[in-house]
Amino acid sequence: MPSTPYLLAVLGIVFGITFALRAVPFAALRTLRTSATVRRLSTWMPVGILAILAVTTLHGTIAAEPRATLHALLAVAATVGAHLAFSRRTILSVSIGTTVYVVLVNAF
Repeated sequence: MPSTPYLLAVLGIVFGITFALRAVPFAALRTLRTSATVRRLSTWMPVGILAILAVTTLHGTIAAEPRATLHALLAVAATVGAHLAFSRRTILSVSIGTTVYVVLVNAF
C-alpha cells in the first residue's frame, strides 16, 4: 500500500493538471474571440459535422438494406426541406426526417 505522502502528492498533481486543463480555455478565450480562423470554423464546422454524420448514416443504411435507399433519400429531402422551412431548427428538422424514414421503412 502506498504511503500517505505519496498519495497526497499524486492527488496534488492530478488536481493541478485538471485545474490547468480547465483554466487554459478561459485564458485563451480573449484571443480566440477575435480570431478569423475560429470565426470561419464556427461557420463551417456544424455543417461539416452534419455532413459527415449524414454520409456515415446513409452508407450504413444503404449497405445494410439496399431496398431502403429510396426511403433514406426521401428522408434526407424531408430533413432538408424542414430545415429550410422551419427557420433552421436542427432538432425539429432531424426529428421530421427520422420520422419520415421510420414511417417509410415500416409502411413499404
